[in-house]
Amino acid sequence: MDASFMPTAVGIVAGLFSTYSFVPQLLKVWRQGDCEAISKRMYLVTVTAFSLWITYGVLIDSLPVMLFNSLSLLLSGSILLMKLRHDRRAKAGGATTGLAKAPATGT
Repeated sequence: MDASFMPTAVGIVAGLFSTYSFVPQLLKVWRQGDCEAISKRMYLVTVTAFSLWITYGVLIDSLPVMLFNSLSLLLSGSILLMKLRHDRRAKAGGATTGLAKAPATGT
C-alpha cells in the first residue's frame, strides 16, 4: 500500500464531513426561511477562510483542499447571501423573520 494513501484518505473523509456540515443549515434556511439566528459576522469570516484555503490549495497543488473548500465556500456563501437578503428585506420593512413568503389567502 502506498504511504501517501492514508493521509489522502483521511483528508477526503475530513473534507466530506466538513463540507456536509453546512447542508443542514442551508436546507433549513432554504425550506423555512429562518435566518434570524444566523450570525452574519461568523459567515463572513467562514467565507473568507474558505477563500484562503482554496488559495492555499492552489499554491500547494492539492486537489482535495481546493475541491472540498470550494464546495464549502459555495454552501456557506449561499447561507450568507440568504442572510444578507433577509437583513436587507427586514431593514426595508419587509418580512421581519425568515425568507419565506406569507401564505396566500384566497377565497
